[in-house]
Amino acid sequence: MTTQNLENYWMPFTANRQFKAKPRLVVGADGMYFKLEDGRQMLDGIAGLWCCNAGHNRPRIVEAIRQQAGELDYAPAFQMGHPKQFELAERLANLMPGDLNKIFFTNSGSESVETALKMAIAYHRVRGEGHRTRLIGREKGYHGVNFGGTSVGGMPANRKMFGSLVNGVDHIRHTHGVAGNTFSKGQPENGAELADDLIRLIELHDASTIAAVIVEPLAGSAGVLLPPKGYLERLRSICDQHGILLIFDEVITGFGRLGAPFATNFFGVEPDLVTTAKGLANGVIPMGAVFAQDKIYDAFMHGPDNMVEFFHGYTFSGNPMACAAAMGTLDTYEEEGLLTRAAELSDYWQDAVHSLRDLDHVIDLRNLGLIAGIELRPREGAPTARAFDAFLQAYDAGLLIRTTGDTIALSPPLIIEKEHIDFAFETLRKIIQSLD
Repeated sequence: MTTQNLENYWMPFTANRQFKAKPRLVVGADGMYFKLEDGRQMLDGIAGLWCCNAGHNRPRIVEAIRQQAGELDYAPAFQMGHPKQFELAERLANLMPGDLNKIFFTNSGSESVETALKMAIAYHRVRGEGHRTRLIGREKGYHGVNFGGTSVGGMPANRKMFGSLVNGVDHIRHTHGVAGNTFSKGQPENGAELADDLIRLIELHDASTIAAVIVEPLAGSAGVLLPPKGYLERLRSICDQHGILLIFDEVITGFGRLGAPFATNFFGVEPDLVTTAKGLANGVIPMGAVFAQDKIYDAFMHGPDNMVEFFHGYTFSGNPMACAAAMGTLDTYEEEGLLTRAAELSDYWQDAVHSLRDLDHVIDLRNLGLIAGIELRPREGAPTARAFDAFLQAYDAGLLIRTTGDTIALSPPLIIEKEHIDFAFETLRKIIQSLD
């Protein structure tokens, strides 16, 4: 339908040739729906890209941006500030448990990860333990696309084209495919001992060389991989025992996705650093934030008062427009109870997810909060093809889903109603039944 020239834009994480042969263009959005170029409505089953947690075209956010544009469009990020940076940081700190009270603003999840990794290494250095430089990620982890995040990430397709990446990185085993965990409802029972794989790396490298371990509390991009009961607690314990910082990547789980403000609240495990983005400003304006424990911030606050304590930051850190969007987003979350709404719907959502268990192509179902992973049996010799066909059919049927490998991932806006859930899973049932 489009008459636009599509050739100049190199699209990210997209099959460019397939897309440009048959484009899927979005021209509007409101509430739970996208409006397509052909005039059809499409139910948003993935909150845009795990980010539009409050849905689309929300009045509080729109008005906050409109007012900010006429008041202060930009303020220098270095050696200057503006009031909304400090107000937003205070509001965010109040959502976190424990000592995660210091907020560093970024522009994306990838930047939040890079920031947290640099904070971890620098923290040990300013404390006189500069020998702690090694970073530990996890197989199947996703931590954005910059060099540090790709290095600690563990998804082969994201790594293989880019050489050796950052040196001094190792990975613990993933938690996928543990015997007895298929078709678990909520957190699986088996596999907490996989956290002990960190001990193997400590014995290999020595704890004195390790700065930090970074994991997603719930791995989204690898196909909705849930932490076994007790797994995160064991990681925390091992890190504490050996003086290693623990970083939670909450770019996906942050801002209500599990039924609590953050996975940190939900699981009751407090890391030393938390990376966020996506739902912070509802996907409207790019923004991220790193939460740091007070002890990390305090370790840098020495030396002459006029000296920069941490040589890191971005031109758009705490951008006024982004702060306004985030404030409008937090207002919306608060007024509508969205940070805990997933808990209210989780049972209904879980029943809908597991209603697909009888389908021939479904080999596993995973759910927690308002997230679901529907793992399909791959076609012989054509991995990912069956799931991608499901994505195309869902688009034609008016439902936006996300696929990663042969897993369909769902993470709808938190404003979803039961009738939307019914439509989504009735549609998926028909689609999966029709796949060859």
